[in-house]
Amino acid sequence: MEAAPFSTFPDALRGKRILLCTESFGPVNGVSRTTMMLVSHLRANGANVVVVAPHTAESTFVPKDLVAGSQSSAQRPEVIRIHGYPLPYNPELAIVYPARLSILYRKSFGSAPDLIYLASPASLGFQVMLQLRQQPKERQIPIICNFQTDLAGYCAVLFPWPLNTLAVLAFATVQSFLFNHESVRTIFYPSRFVRRYLEEQHVQDDKMELLQRGVDTELFHPARRSADLRKEIAPAGEIVLICVSRLAPEKGFAFLAEAAKALDDRGLKFKLYIVGGNRNAAVEAEIKASFGPVLTGRGTVTFAGFRTGEALAAAYASADIFLHCSTSETFGLVVLESMASGVPVVARDEGGPSDIVRDGETGYLTPPADLEAFVDRVMGLSKDAELRERFSQNARAHAEQATWERINNKVAWRMADTIAQSQKEKAQMRLSQNNQTSESQVQAEEDGLGAPTTTTPLLERSIQTGLLQAQLANVRLGAGMVAISLTWAVVGLYLVFIEIGFWAKATSTSCLACLGMGPKLKETPLRS
Repeated sequence: MEAAPFSTFPDALRGKRILLCTESFGPVNGVSRTTMMLVSHLRANGANVVVVAPHTAESTFVPKDLVAGSQSSAQRPEVIRIHGYPLPYNPELAIVYPARLSILYRKSFGSAPDLIYLASPASLGFQVMLQLRQQPKERQIPIICNFQTDLAGYCAVLFPWPLNTLAVLAFATVQSFLFNHESVRTIFYPSRFVRRYLEEQHVQDDKMELLQRGVDTELFHPARRSADLRKEIAPAGEIVLICVSRLAPEKGFAFLAEAAKALDDRGLKFKLYIVGGNRNAAVEAEIKASFGPVLTGRGTVTFAGFRTGEALAAAYASADIFLHCSTSETFGLVVLESMASGVPVVARDEGGPSDIVRDGETGYLTPPADLEAFVDRVMGLSKDAELRERFSQNARAHAEQATWERINNKVAWRMADTIAQSQKEKAQMRLSQNNQTSESQVQAEEDGLGAPTTTTPLLERSIQTGLLQAQLANVRLGAGMVAISLTWAVVGLYLVFIEIGFWAKATSTSCLACLGMGPKLKETPLRS
């Protein structure tokens, strides 16, 4: 695998049937964009891909060019949407209601696929892995996982103490149980931060494989810098700081708000341009209120809302420094997009960005809890145009090495190798079963019974064993699905309470805003 020519697409994968299950499928967050790029690449090169994703009001967008290169769109659906309950903090993610894998097979290809790819497995991916491990070995479909989201980090935010601790422990137990099964052949991880977590869950070393992300260096380019946009953001020529992120507590906005206030206290003339939003209006309002009425009231901090495509690229390139404050990112695609745009980065040294930013060359990494160090680095870069230019050139050069084609071809080669290995194993199992049947026939003839006209005792025992295994598998699967249903019911009730809490917060926030007061955000606890 290491010697595979990732500059080319494997011919063996063309025409193969791939069921790709993802927890979100839209243009906004980095995980979804990464998955969409892979789907487009696979289809454009002749792979037969069907996507399964949650169907919620916030995640129904499918770009028109996604199906480009598809070879059989007339015979199958491109995307199968299944129902789920959107998470309050991030409605682009949903808790998927129980879904039988056999139904997904029937709706996608009419039968079992050659391979299942799980993009950032959570409620949907866990169901798939649970159901597959109940199947007899000869019916198991090989799985490739891409671990892209720190779900335990989400639990730490979603649930209050001590439930958050229990939820993190539960996630770790479930992931360890599912990832270690033989049906899971490869788990891609994007950074050392994630690998350490997987090692803690005792995932086998030979299953883990590094897979970083690519960046569209034509879309995200320094040439996208817009004088008009800069004049709109900073009419007095202030330094332009940018943050691109979904507005949510786990993205480090409590830290960013404190940094902005500290920069203002030090007298820096700057404009902080925040690109992103949240489908939950209450959460978005809470994030905005954390910056206080002074900074937002005089336009020092501006919230631009969601941006995609060329508008997003122009926002990146028109800034002077990118600020990244999240400590729970498994990779941090926005950091790479900023670097491709020629914008140096100041980030907290925790999570995926630690593997992307070259400290002192393309930007700075600061201790995750050291606000003063973070502000010092921003101040230094803001006042040194020559240093910013040097970092800008280095950042662009580094990003040019991370192409989507190479990244996606690496996935394609792993898929092709996994399918070939699975087919070889199943052929060996069929050969072994045929040999056992032949041996029983020879034994029958030696015993003077002649060639069996129906079934031999050995074959009958094999059939009975197979039926018993199938019945046990159905019992285990049924128990697992009941457990899933009960879990979703409990979580659903809790989420209802959260929604009520958001409504109450929104009401109180509007009252406090009238008094010039605002709430402070609670930041996600750091996890090493």
